Amino acid sequence: MNKAQTLTIARWRVWVVAAAVLLVGAALLWRLASLQVLPDTDQGFEFLQGQGQARTLRTESISAYRGVITDRNGEPLAVSTPVETLWADPSVLIQVPHLWSELARALDMSESELESRLSRYSSKEFMYLQRHLPPQVAEDVLALDVPGVYSQREYRRYYPAGEVAAHLVGFTDIDDRGQEGMELAYDAWLSGESGAKQVLKDLRGRTVKELQLLQSARPGRNLALSIDLRLQYVAHRELKAAVQNNGAIGGSLVIMDVKTGEILAMTNQPAYNPNDRSGLRSAALRNRAMTDLFEPGSTMKPLAVMAALETGRFTPESTINTSPGYTQVGRKTLLDPVDYGTLTLSQVIAKSSQVGMTKLALDLEPSTVRNMYRRLGLGQGVGTGFPGEAVGLLPNYQKWQPIQRATFAFGYGLNLTAMQLVQAYSVVASGGISRTPSLVRVDGPTEGEKVVDEDLAQEVTKMLRRAVSTEGTASLAEIPSYPVAGKTGTVHKVGVGGYVDNKYIASFVGMAPADDPRIVAAVIIDEPSDARYFGGQVAAPVFARVAEDALRMLQVPPLLKRQDGVARGKAAGEPLS
Repeated sequence: MNKAQTLTIARWRVWVVAAAVLLVGAALLWRLASLQVLPDTDQGFEFLQGQGQARTLRTESISAYRGVITDRNGEPLAVSTPVETLWADPSVLIQVPHLWSELARALDMSESELESRLSRYSSKEFMYLQRHLPPQVAEDVLALDVPGVYSQREYRRYYPAGEVAAHLVGFTDIDDRGQEGMELAYDAWLSGESGAKQVLKDLRGRTVKELQLLQSARPGRNLALSIDLRLQYVAHRELKAAVQNNGAIGGSLVIMDVKTGEILAMTNQPAYNPNDRSGLRSAALRNRAMTDLFEPGSTMKPLAVMAALETGRFTPESTINTSPGYTQVGRKTLLDPVDYGTLTLSQVIAKSSQVGMTKLALDLEPSTVRNMYRRLGLGQGVGTGFPGEAVGLLPNYQKWQPIQRATFAFGYGLNLTAMQLVQAYSVVASGGISRTPSLVRVDGPTEGEKVVDEDLAQEVTKMLRRAVSTEGTASLAEIPSYPVAGKTGTVHKVGVGGYVDNKYIASFVGMAPADDPRIVAAVIIDEPSDARYFGGQVAAPVFARVAEDALRMLQVPPLLKRQDGVARGKAAGEPLS
C-alpha cells in the first residue's frame, strides 16, 4: 500500500469519527432540547416540571383565627390560642422502625401503641400523632428529625371564665367547630374562612420556602354577649351555694334588663369546666334555664289575676271568701295552710291563697287566662336562637273541666322554662311592653310590643310588692336599699305515677326596684331537701343577694328611706302551687 492510499484511508476514518461525534452531539442536543425546550415532546420539560413540582410543591391550609366571645364590657369569655398538631406520613415513617422507640417516648405513648397505629394507617398518607400540643413540645418532637413526621398550626379554644359562663358560651370540638351554646349558635359567625399558601418542600417533607399566598385566611368575627361577667360571677356563686346548702340536685338563675331585654346573667347547676371535659357528665351540659321545662306553680297567680283585672269586673280590692280554708272542685279538695277568711285580690297574691285563686278562676272564662299567658310569651319560643331552646306547653282544651280551669290559674297543667318565666314577668315590669330576650349585647334602645295596658301592669306590680313583705310568702326576697316585687312558687315534681310527695321545685321571680324596675330575675331550685323546700325559704334569699349586687353594678341609686317601712323577716309558709 503506497503513501497516497494510506492518506486516503486515514482521511476517511477521520470523517467517520467526526460524523459519529456530530451525530452523537446532535442526539444529545436534541434530547436536551426535548427535555428543556420543546413543550410538545412526550415526557418533555413540561412533564418533568410537573413531576418535580408534584414532589416538592405543596398547597397548605392556613387556619383561620376563631372570633373572640366577650361579655358586654369586652371581658373575654372564649379565645383561641395557637397550638401545633403533629402528623405523619405512615408510608415514610414505617420505613424507619429503629426510630419508633425514640418518637414514642417523645409523644408520651408506648412503642406498641405507635406500631399499632402505623399498622392501621399503613395504606394511608396521613395520620395524626398528637393534636393541640404547646409549640415548645411540638418543636422538641420535630427536633428528633424523624422522617415522615410533620406539624401544622391550629388553634385551641380557651375559656377564661371556666364553669361560670359555660352553659351560655358552650364549647368547640377538637376541630374548632361549635358544639354547645353560643359557640354552636354563632358558629358560622365565629369561624372565619381558612386560607391557603404554596410552599416548596424537600424530599423529606420539610418546608424549604414559602412561595406564594394563594388565599388569605379570614378571621372569624367577634361576638359580644349580653351578660355582665361581674354579675355572672355573683349569680353563679349564689346559685351554687343555694343548691349545695339545700341538698338540691340542680337549679337555674336568669337576670334580664327590663329596659333592653338583654340577659345580664344566666347560670345553672350542676355546671362543668369547658377547659377540662375529661370527666364531664351529660347532665351537666344542659343549659337548664333554656331547655328544662317545669310547672311554674304560684308564680302564675299574679298573671292570672292580671287577666281577671283586664276584664273590668275585678279590682285589686275585690274580695273573695276563702273560708273555711278549703274548697271542693269535683273530687279534688284544694287547701290553704289556714283559714284566711275574706281576702282582697291583693291579699290572695300576698298569701298565695289556693282557695282564693280557685274561686277566681272558676268565675272567669278559661280563654281569658290562656290569652293572657299567650300574650306574655308562654307556649312559644322566646326567640334567642339558642340551641335546644324549649317552647313549653300551653294547653287549649276544647272543653275545660273545672279542675283544669282552677289548676291552670295557679300554675299546674302547663310548663315553661326559667327564661320564659323571666320574659313573662318582664312585661309586667316594663309597664306592659314585651321585648324579645337577647343573649347578645344590644346597642341602642329596643321598642318592644305593647301587650298589656300600663295601668294594669302597675296594679299587678303593687300587688307583687305586698307579696314581698311580712304579709306575704317572699319576705326573704326583700333588699334593704331597694323595694322589691315578686312571687314565690312551690310545686310537686311529676314522677312515673303522678306527682311525687317528697320532691319539689322551689322558685321565685321578682323585679327591682319595684317603683321603676330595672331588672327581672328568676331563681329555680330543683329538689331541695325535705326540711326546706318552699320557694320563700330556698329561692327568695338567692334573689335578694343577687339583685342587690346587680342594682349596684348597674348604678341604680338606692333609696335613702324605705317607702313602706317594711323590714325583712322570715318566710311565711305557702301552699304547694
